[in-house]
Amino acid sequence: MARRLLALQCFCFSCVAPIAPQPAFPVDAGKELGPRPIPPPTFLAADAARRVVAIGDIHGDLGSARDALRLAGVIDSNNRWSGGDALVVQVGDQLDRGDDEQEILDWFEMLSDEAWLAGGGFYPLIGNHETMNVRWDFRYVTAGGWRDFDTTEFDEQDPEIMNFPAEHRGRAAAFAPGGPYASLLAGHNTVQVIGDTVFVHGGIFAHHAERGLERINAEIHAWMHGNAQTPTSIRGEDSLVWSRHFSDAPDAADCDLLSAALAAVPARRMVVAHTVQSAGINEACNGLVYRIDVGLADYYGGSTEVLEIVGDTVRVLR
Repeated sequence: MARRLLALQCFCFSCVAPIAPQPAFPVDAGKELGPRPIPPPTFLAADAARRVVAIGDIHGDLGSARDALRLAGVIDSNNRWSGGDALVVQVGDQLDRGDDEQEILDWFEMLSDEAWLAGGGFYPLIGNHETMNVRWDFRYVTAGGWRDFDTTEFDEQDPEIMNFPAEHRGRAAAFAPGGPYASLLAGHNTVQVIGDTVFVHGGIFAHHAERGLERINAEIHAWMHGNAQTPTSIRGEDSLVWSRHFSDAPDAADCDLLSAALAAVPARRMVVAHTVQSAGINEACNGLVYRIDVGLADYYGGSTEVLEIVGDTVRVLR
């Protein structure tokens, strides 16, 4: 593909200096730490024994989301948290293409609370479909997706809301910056670093890490709360939520970009979603990136697979 953001020196992961300890929020029993932090810290510590699980795009399919979390062993038969101190990252795209979006978003908030109280963590990330909805790009909304939010209250004097058809105004109000579900999404990160792994829907590049991942998350939070303009970090094909550099047949130039990004964080690997992998979860660039979008949702008819990381061991559960 030979796609480059800018001229960069070639980086080789084996040449990167050992990863220095990062200031990171310790993950421990929520009962001892107090209320769950919303949004969570961008950097979280994870010792070698802690189990970390990553799940790809679910696109409004509650049943597939539950199947994946049950496969991971972190929910029980009542769909309550049973993962103990495990850390779970759902790497964006909860919205669009399916009818269960509101139930998924509400359930994920409940799981986040339950995981925190158990000493673990559940972290849904912001993907391109979350940002699309906050920008009122509703091209992938289903009929059920419109109905899901049609009871959301809105200002009948707001000309932008009233410009929508009557049956679409509730969803527009729900996801407008500062609206109830945009504000819920503002409690999620777009990029999450746990131990030596970076989780992001599309991908990050060295200039993102150099600018500051905490700062980028904070700008997206502010926008979704209605307190800032749309950040550049979520716009365009080289953005955190839209990039396919690492998920769609990366070539040598893409792998160089990836190595540079990991060196800048620093981190050992990146986990991305966004591009459906017909062969299932797989790695590229000599294990520097894992691609985990397997088309879990009924819309795609993919398989149920999740990624598990424990220390230096990375494996696919299927």
